[in-house]
Amino acid sequence: MTSPVPLDGITRRELLKYGTQTALMLPALNLLVAAGSCSRRSRSSSPALVPDDEFMDQIERAAFLFFWEQASPDTGQVKDRALAAGNDNRTVSSIAATGFGLAALCIGHKRGYGDAGKIQARVATTLDYLANHLTNVNGFFYHFVDMNTGARVRNSELSSIDTSLLLCGVLTCRQYFQDLHIQAVATQIYNRVNWPWMLNGGQAFSMGWTPEGGFLKGRWDSYSELMMIYLLAIGSATHRVPASCWDAFSRPRLSYQGLNYITNPTAPLFIHQYSHAWFDFRNRSDRYANYFDNSVTATRAHKLFCLSLRSQFPDYQENLWGMTSSDSCHGYVAWGGPPPMGPIDGSIVPCAAGGSLPFAPSDCIAVLRTIRSQYPHAWQRYGFVDAFNPLTNWYNPDAIGIDVGITMLMAENQRTNFVWNTFMRNPEVQTAFAAVFLQN
Repeated sequence: MTSPVPLDGITRRELLKYGTQTALMLPALNLLVAAGSCSRRSRSSSPALVPDDEFMDQIERAAFLFFWEQASPDTGQVKDRALAAGNDNRTVSSIAATGFGLAALCIGHKRGYGDAGKIQARVATTLDYLANHLTNVNGFFYHFVDMNTGARVRNSELSSIDTSLLLCGVLTCRQYFQDLHIQAVATQIYNRVNWPWMLNGGQAFSMGWTPEGGFLKGRWDSYSELMMIYLLAIGSATHRVPASCWDAFSRPRLSYQGLNYITNPTAPLFIHQYSHAWFDFRNRSDRYANYFDNSVTATRAHKLFCLSLRSQFPDYQENLWGMTSSDSCHGYVAWGGPPPMGPIDGSIVPCAAGGSLPFAPSDCIAVLRTIRSQYPHAWQRYGFVDAFNPLTNWYNPDAIGIDVGITMLMAENQRTNFVWNTFMRNPEVQTAFAAVFLQN
């Protein structure tokens, strides 16, 4: 084990970069560390088999509960993580989890998962707090804040990617709720973001900024979950960046078992999921790729990679596979492949399949059904635990907001296209797609 990397002034993404090189174990701070041991648990009885749509609805209902219960009713800020069984008393929230949570509230409202009036009021509360109370600098928010007070947690950074995840949730609400106040406040939050400032004199966005050290050294200059940053900035009505910035990040290609696709060899599977939760890249291509098809190929490659490890980790099977950044028995890690990264130990991360549902529906539903039926302890009040290891019988006690969120949004997109259809109605998104020639 290496010494923990200090949290001060670096992003979760930069921490994950270290994790691809070593068995990274993060500090024992409640926002990042798995709150549990490597103790074994016995199996219990399996649930009754239900149709796929009902099964997906169970996943979404449980996820909605996380975003409803594990957020402050006074500020709307959503916890970074919470006990998967509920009754959690931590107070650290992340703006990325809040972004997923805002989209989750739209889904919950549409599907009747809670009282419609209360859900709409929670959205208004969240947006009002973001617009008028939570500290921002040039429109960007600190990555981690106290859910009740809004105070910055330790020295977390103003995060360009996490602010973008938040904005995606904000803009989903703007299009879904036919409420003039919600629409006006959402527009205010988006329009005040000074995107050129975060370029810091370059063409590729900085990963963030702190008052103590200024701009972080890392830039969003290689393919990853970054597409949302560039599209939101290029489409901005108030602080637009040139469309040429779309060409500022590299798009490395990887060939694996006959598959060729754009990826980042130092980043886990989630990079092929996050922007796709909101931006509908289906049937659209620029001069580089069809990014939806690229994620389909990346998902296929990841499944093949997991199956290639069966001699070492026999739990990896046709209907049980999937790794991405998650908790582990020893802490938060980045793991996955291809190529191999992190301290792979046979663990299963449910959101790897959950976040890939639109890309490989049959395969991913089969994985989630296997987990639900054969590993009952992996399912708790808020759905799947963040990770578990069938070989050691270790089950993480936590659910992580962004992992619950990507599973919920992608499940809904697979079922109805709802998040895609709602978010893509934002005129700024259409402006951005036209500017970078993402055409049918």
